[in-house]
Amino acid sequence: MLWSIAAGLLFVVLNAQMRKLSQELHPFQTQFLRYLMGVVVLLPLLRGRGLGVWRPQSMRGQFTRGLVHTLGLCLWFIAVPHIPLADTTAIGFTGPIFIMLGAALFLGEPMRPARWVAAAVGLGGVFLVVGPQLTGQGGFYLLVMLASAPVFAASFLITKALTRYERPEVIVVWQALTVTVLSLPVALTGGWQWPDAAQWALFLLCGLLGSTGHYCLTRSYQVTDISATQSVKFLELIWAALVGWAMFGDVPTGWTLAGGAVICAATVWIARREARG
Repeated sequence: MLWSIAAGLLFVVLNAQMRKLSQELHPFQTQFLRYLMGVVVLLPLLRGRGLGVWRPQSMRGQFTRGLVHTLGLCLWFIAVPHIPLADTTAIGFTGPIFIMLGAALFLGEPMRPARWVAAAVGLGGVFLVVGPQLTGQGGFYLLVMLASAPVFAASFLITKALTRYERPEVIVVWQALTVTVLSLPVALTGGWQWPDAAQWALFLLCGLLGSTGHYCLTRSYQVTDISATQSVKFLELIWAALVGWAMFGDVPTGWTLAGGAVICAATVWIARREARG
């Protein structure tokens, strides 16, 4: 659970920085440079241990995961400029449901009732926060955003499958490499604008946050069922509220505090159930 919590916090900080960059540069270019900087921050690790250590057991599996994740990123970036933030948040939190269904159907994980209850309560906490702000606007782009959720779920399920025979650090390195390579053609289609020095520094920070976050997430998938980690996903709403307050001065509303309390209660409850086995 702690690996999942750390990953969620890192991804929230990362998304806050990516939101800023995507408003200044083309979204597809932002996507490419974020993963390119992920490769850059991993280079010292690659050189220090020798390239042979990083050869995967299944090159096909690594590229399949990279392709699926790149597709999810493209769908998300196509839709996000056209959809209100509350709608985007609500759709994003459908991911755990798709992941839990996929874990039962394709990975054979036991679907204990407690996991479904925790996921349902967590999702209820999310809607306490975003429900009053939902607009239903976005039309076609709302469907595109919704389509990205099961694609990302498929990517994370592939990651879980890869942890059965690949080391977490190998998965993280090859994700950075494959998504970078596959994102480049898409980035070039939207025109190219060279970042300034401050933007390059921010991309480097995003590369560090993203690579560390994916390592934590992969470690969590290695040590437990992926379905058991999904209730923790809803904690990202709390991290987002804290980061928004710290970085942008956004004061949490009463609905945010109520939803956060429900999410925390669900997370603590499922953690205790999983600890008992």
